[in-house]
Amino acid sequence: MSDQTVDETGTVSADPRRWRLLALLGVAQFMLILDVTVVAIALPHIGTDLGLARDTLTWVVSAYTLMFGGLMLLGGRAADLVGARRVVLTGLLVFTAASLVTGLADNATMVIGGRIAQGIGAAMLSPAALSVVTKTFHGDERNKALGIWSALGGGGSAIGVLLGGLLTAGPGWQWVFYINVPIGIVVFGLLSRTLPRDLPTGPRARLDVPGALLVTAGTGTAIYALINAGDWGWLSAKTLGLLAGAVVLCAVFAVVQRTVKSPLMDLRILVRRPVAAGTFLILVATALMIAVFFLGSFYLQHHQGYGALRTGILFLPVAVATIVGAQVAGQRIGGAGARTVAVTGLLIAAAGTAIAAIWAGPVMVVIGISIGAAGIGAAFVASSATALSQVAHHEAGTASGLLSTFHEFGAALGVAVVSSIAAASIAGTTGAGFTGGFTFAAITGAVAAVLALLVVPTHKAPAGSVPRAH
Repeated sequence: MSDQTVDETGTVSADPRRWRLLALLGVAQFMLILDVTVVAIALPHIGTDLGLARDTLTWVVSAYTLMFGGLMLLGGRAADLVGARRVVLTGLLVFTAASLVTGLADNATMVIGGRIAQGIGAAMLSPAALSVVTKTFHGDERNKALGIWSALGGGGSAIGVLLGGLLTAGPGWQWVFYINVPIGIVVFGLLSRTLPRDLPTGPRARLDVPGALLVTAGTGTAIYALINAGDWGWLSAKTLGLLAGAVVLCAVFAVVQRTVKSPLMDLRILVRRPVAAGTFLILVATALMIAVFFLGSFYLQHHQGYGALRTGILFLPVAVATIVGAQVAGQRIGGAGARTVAVTGLLIAAAGTAIAAIWAGPVMVVIGISIGAAGIGAAFVASSATALSQVAHHEAGTASGLLSTFHEFGAALGVAVVSSIAAASIAGTTGAGFTGGFTFAAITGAVAAVLALLVVPTHKAPAGSVPRAH
């Protein structure tokens, strides 16, 4: 058991092993992020082996995304109420067991059920793990830790393309899931000894079940509408109806939160400038990242005719650039401030995607999306540092869940928009759609940089300081 202790404010005492704790939590988070893109590469093989139709096959990805995004706020709140340690370990156990089930699947029901369970485990683990990082590190150390966390997130998406190609071309698509099992077991054993036995950081309260059901239904409905908007049409009755339903559910959730004794979330957190700015940044950064990876992967595989393995290898510089961008941002944000890092990162993202839009050919596309990925990595750090800079310890799980929820919204939105723009190119009839998709991403990055200049706070914490809300 770790020598770390938790005081009455929920603060984890400084311990040399805090970096080991970050490494273990990072590996767990890495698995969750990896499981989006690594599966996307394996989809054609899964469909062939299990005889799945196209609409069924999309649920192998969508089921995970829906559960992951829809239950994130619930997972974060649970960490505040019962302690992050319990939620992290339970989530990791569920995710690992579900990975084994999915790998063993021999029919559609089993594989989609396994993906649903993976998403539930991920929704518990991700916000609870981020809340541990938030409470363990302070000042410049926190910025560095968030830099590592963001690098794992962005890098994991890119490395997933490579790993998916290697595993699918080698031992088979089942190993896309099996690989999580030994890693999950080892990390679970180490975390059970390293994670502090924290106390719940919020006041004693029951979980707001009606609120949890409403916010899960609302966010899940919105993500589902965005996932399918490209196929249904943005102005179709189905898309608009589901989005309207999501708005109604969220509005009812807001009313319930004002009336129940122990609300799932204090809605006032949403109007705090740092939290609002941070969620905006992660929404845009994730949408850009997923759009770039989606477009790049389809361009190389469908337009250039490259195999999954070759495409994965070409994504290596993208992964490295994401990690470097996040690390540099983590080191500079303490002195330069989150606003400067956010604006610079988004401008770099816009410039990189513009290169991919203007100059054709696989070399220039890879160079462009690699440059863009470096800027996106920096924007991720700025989003986390901004949103989590002034939240109290009893709000850390909720704030982390909120940030993670907008991450999933961004992912769904990014895929929906660029798949609509590049639909003809993805179908193989023309290459113009890829240019349009990269152009849209470049414009979005530039506009977001201007908005970040206006909304991201200018406050720079003194080196080594602890945010005042703590």
